[in-house]
Amino acid sequence: MFTTKSLEQPSKLTNLAIKSTQRMASEALENLADALMDLRQQAAPLLNRTSDHVSAFAHHGINSVRDTSRQLRNKTQRASDHTLNYIQDEPVKSILIAAAVGAVFVSLVSLISHLRDGD
Repeated sequence: MFTTKSLEQPSKLTNLAIKSTQRMASEALENLADALMDLRQQAAPLLNRTSDHVSAFAHHGINSVRDTSRQLRNKTQRASDHTLNYIQDEPVKSILIAAAVGAVFVSLVSLISHLRDGD
């Protein structure tokens, strides 16, 4: 029937197959690790450049907002100065203009109020 030798043969073949599979899996993992290291080395400069571009874009945006805010503040200050100068130079006209604008505003508020009440 079966001898010890005949039982050892499949066992040896099984062990060889297991070792071969382990070796192939190990090589595949090493190749994968190498590929990941290569990818990391290639991606690092790209990520650094992207980070630099985003940072530069953010700084540019902040500077633009700061400049626009400064310009708006200067224009508002000039308009205020011109208004004060006009009021000092033409006080009677300024009072008449203010009264006219106030009357128009009160008329508009009154009109809107009546339109709402009419609905």
